Parts: sequence; structure tokens; C-alpha cells
Amino acid sequence: MKAVAIVTGASRGIGRGIALELARTHTVIATYKGRRDAAESLAAGCGADIVQCDVGSLSDRARLIEHARNNYGRLDLLVNNAGIAPRERRDMLEATEESFDELMATNLKGPHFLTQQASRWMAAQGSGRIVFVTSISAYAVSVNRAEYCVSKAALSMSVALYAQRLASHNVQVFEIRPGIIRTDMIAKVEQVYEEKIRAGLLPQGRMGESSDIAKAVRAIADGLLDYSTGTVINVDGGFHLRSL
Repeated sequence: MKAVAIVTGASRGIGRGIALELARTHTVIATYKGRRDAAESLAAGCGADIVQCDVGSLSDRARLIEHARNNYGRLDLLVNNAGIAPRERRDMLEATEESFDELMATNLKGPHFLTQQASRWMAAQGSGRIVFVTSISAYAVSVNRAEYCVSKAALSMSVALYAQRLASHNVQVFEIRPGIIRTDMIAKVEQVYEEKIRAGLLPQGRMGESSDIAKAVRAIADGLLDYSTGTVINVDGGFHLRSL
């Protein structure tokens, strides 16, 4: 039987790239929230098992884990990818609590507590791997989307906590920290980023693609980093480097 992977937010963007890569070796349970058309095209392309799931919902998270348990009996890899940006970029002095709460529910509470459920299963199973997809916004400030930065910074701590807690159970936990990746999330500001990249923002001189993130997940899925639990993998074209 193939290894089983859950990839949240897999219908588009980074999640879709990850699901397509993992489908070569894993049975992929791919979640989507609203875009069933995109999820169905993913399933048609790689055979993924698509499940509608709002990761911010307790009942949806429980239903997702139960679906995996009832249909496959094991879980080898969880990729916490689902995430959202603010509906509107606003200066942090004008941003709303409603936007803050919405992002925290999806970007932080959802993956944190989905991982709690998956962790119990993996610990009992005696093995597993967990990936959190965060962002360079975990440390790089953007004052016009403060709620996004706060959610990703907190999620980064969730990675460290789970890595410590699960190490003795042979469950490895990793953070993949993408940089500027060409997805729908940045479509409205893509040209702004391209201009900054041309001006030298990224040492490697190009915007990232979903496939760049998928390759990092592949290394984890293949067990190449099993002695590196808690590691942060920067997939950002060198953005994290500091130079004088």
C-alpha cells in the first residue's frame, strides 16, 4: 500500500504543486475550501482524493482525519499548507479585528489543531512526518498586512513546539518558509514584486514557483531529513541572507 499524505489547501497555488509532486509516490488526500472546480481538475490530473475542508472549522478537521482513518488506515505525511491573505491590505493602524480573527482561524488555529489530531494518530502509529508551510512573513514585517505576519510568526512557533513534543515518537516536524512565490495570492502585486526582484531584492534574481516548494516537501517525504526535526527550510531565493 502506498504511503498516505494529507495536503491542505491543495486545489491551487503552492498546495497544488505539492499534491502533484507527492502523487507520484503517495496516496494524496487533497483538501479544498471553496474551489471545487480546481480540486476536481487536480483529481483528474493526478488521482488525488479530494475532500472539502475549512481548516478553521473543528468539525471539518475531525471529518478530514476520520476520512483518512476510515479509508486508508494510516497517515504518513501531513502538509499544513492552507492559508489566506487579508481580503484587503490595510495599514495596521486601520486594520480590523474581523480580518485578524479570520486569518488566525485559518492560518494558525486550523493547522495547529489539525496537527494535534494527526500527531495523536502518528504517535500511536510510531512514525510520521509533518510539514508546516509558513512564510518569510514570519519575520519580515509588512505593515499593510500585519495580521498575516502575526499568524505566520505564531505558526513558526507551533512547528518548534510539535517538533519537540513528537521527537521521541519518531514523528519529524519541519517548517518550509517560502519567499515570493508566483500564486494567486500575490497576483495583484506580482508586478510590484517583479520590479523589486529586478532591483536586487532576491540574491537568486527570480520569483519562486510552486514546484520549488514541492521539491523541499519531496526531500522530507523521502526521509532525507529525518535526523533534522524542527528544521526551517528557507525556499526564498536567498531573501533570508543578510549582507553588507
